[in-house]
Amino acid sequence: MTSAMPVTFFEWVYFLLQQYGALFVKGALVTLLLAVGGTIIGCVIGLFVGILQTIPINPKDGIVKRGFFRCIRAFLAAYVELFRGTPMIVQAMVVYYGSMQVYDIDMSPLFAGFLVVSVNTGAYMAETVRGGIISIDVGQKEAAKAIGMNHFQLMSYVILPQALRNIMPQIGNNLIINIKDTSVLNVISVTELYFLSKSAAGAYYRYFEVFFITCAIYFIMTFAVSRFLLWIEKRMDGPDNYALVPYDPLADPCGPFTPTKGGN
Repeated sequence: MTSAMPVTFFEWVYFLLQQYGALFVKGALVTLLLAVGGTIIGCVIGLFVGILQTIPINPKDGIVKRGFFRCIRAFLAAYVELFRGTPMIVQAMVVYYGSMQVYDIDMSPLFAGFLVVSVNTGAYMAETVRGGIISIDVGQKEAAKAIGMNHFQLMSYVILPQALRNIMPQIGNNLIINIKDTSVLNVISVTELYFLSKSAAGAYYRYFEVFFITCAIYFIMTFAVSRFLLWIEKRMDGPDNYALVPYDPLADPCGPFTPTKGGN
């Protein structure tokens, strides 16, 4: 180390940002790509699995149809339990090295990481969506069926719009967790932020300064994402200063209501 090298903590931070700024930016972009892309695909998987798990099985249906739905539910339940019950770091190693050794599939580390984050998030989102669907009041489902809606119309126009609003905070939580948990993908050599930070730290053996920078970058990403999702939630809620529509008895499908003596 020469006399021109930095001495204090902040001099080292400034020096490392000059030397490896592009590397930190690249790692942060890969981390965001994995987290955002994996969360979006995971939400689609979770929505699909959650809807299938909540389709009612009618006892009047034929034995083939009932058996088909029970098999589908058993398969989806096994998928959810397997990916929720094992660490993502282990899943990454099984998918990446297992596909190579067992099936001779040479997938890139980035693709393997994206696949693992998506499927892992899908398992968690499936339970979130299922909880959002069954949280809707049963009376709304019965009312929709009473006016002739089938299951697809019931889910599209009544259940899912309300369920999606209810599960928005959990979607945000999963995205923030994915931003942090993508660091475990360094075990399969995905060049995300943590992996590149280790490379930068090893060059000058300045682990504290490098990971101080890395910590700040993770915090900026998670804080920005949480503020953005909070803004989306407020947009979905609509304005606070709305006005109720005046009651028009002529437009009431039940007809004008005339109170009788005794309040009935």
